[in-house]
Parts: sequence; structure tokens; C-alpha cells
Amino acid sequence: MNNLMIDKGIEDIIRKYNELVKGIDSKAESSISRAYGGVIRAGKGKLVESMARQMVRIAWEYGLDRDISRLEMNAKKIKVPINQKYVNNLKENNVKQYISSNIEKFYYNAGTDVHVYIDNVFVMAIECKAYTENAMLKRILVDAELLKKYANIKKYVLLQLESQLGGDYCELKDIDSTIGSPSTRTLLSYFDVNIDIITLLKGERKVDRPIHRKEFFKELTYDSVKKAILFFIEELREFK
Repeated sequence: MNNLMIDKGIEDIIRKYNELVKGIDSKAESSISRAYGGVIRAGKGKLVESMARQMVRIAWEYGLDRDISRLEMNAKKIKVPINQKYVNNLKENNVKQYISSNIEKFYYNAGTDVHVYIDNVFVMAIECKAYTENAMLKRILVDAELLKKYANIKKYVLLQLESQLGGDYCELKDIDSTIGSPSTRTLLSYFDVNIDIITLLKGERKVDRPIHRKEFFKELTYDSVKKAILFFIEELREFK
């Protein structure tokens, strides 16, 4: 493990976070082509995706000392075909006939923000969010279920800046000791998938206290980023 390079990577992630979050408010206000809220959402979303990619690269190259050429990350969609049982059970014969005659057109593109490939094999899906609430988690769970079935994905990660899931996701404890909220755990119980939820900023998200406002800014700490990188190191360790 190259601790020096890991430390440099963590410092770079924190620097980029500070630059974007502290500067995005003025950028959004001066934007002519896009609405204020759109600039904020897009900026934060791209930030978390960039952080996820950088964390995985650091974990693979410097945490595990593996050949970086074996690692690839993209967001290619996985084609999910329509469920034939659903088609067979349709009561509207004209609809059933049309779908059956055009079956190749009926599919859903499933995917997340970051797909991690090792030796050209899709091994991990990472969903990246500025924050997550339970209404959003329901969609994430559906995609996770589809990716498990049609891409054989067993490692599914939700990386979020802030949590709005309730419970103790915002306390930055170890993943295996996080109880979560009753509503989140109930949703998770209905899907046969395992989602590891990583929160980077402490404190539950407040709608009226956005972190891009100077008075509500939250610090991204060294320990928080390192904990996430150590998680990815352990998840990727099995790929010799």
C-alpha cells in the first residue's frame, strides 16, 4: 500500500470538493443558459461521480498495488429485455400481439453513474448522489435488482455527499454498524440485493440549509474520504 500517494489523492479530492461547493453558488447565479437549481444539481452530481472514480482508482492502484491498465470505469447501460411472462399474461390481445411482433424494441437500459470493470468484467456498480431520500432509494433498488439479474452484479454501492434517509447514515459510522432508519431498512428488505451506503458528510441533509451556501458549508474530512477508499480497497481485494 502506497500511503503517500493515497494521502495525496485524498487531499486532491478534498481540494476539488472545496473548490466546487464553495464556488458553485456564484457560478449558478451568473449562469445565463441554465436555471440556478439546474447548475447546482448538475455540479454536485458530477462532483460525486468524479470522487467515486478517483476513489476507486486510488484504491486499486495505490491501495492494492494493481495494474491500472486492468481497471476501466464507464456508464454503459445494460439492456434488460421485457419480461416474457408479463407479455404472456396481457389481457389486451392487440397489445400483446404488437409487443410480441416487436419484442426486440421492448427493453430498459439499466445502469448507474459508475460501472467498474476489472479485466473487462463488470464487477461493481456505483450510484452517485449529492443526497438520497427514500423515494430516490426505491428507484436505486430497482436498478440494483435488474443489474444483479442481467449483469450478475453482486457489489452495488450508493455513494452520497449527504443523507436524507433518516436514521444514522449521516453519522459516518462503519457501514457494517449502521442501523439506518426503519423506512430505509424496510425498503431494503423487499429486494434481494445488497447495497452498501457510504455517506461522506456528517449531519442529515436539511432542505433549507444547502451546503453550497457559505453559512451552511460542510467540511469534507480526511477521515471520511479515507474510510471510503478503504472500503473500496476491501471490495476490490479479491481481484488478484
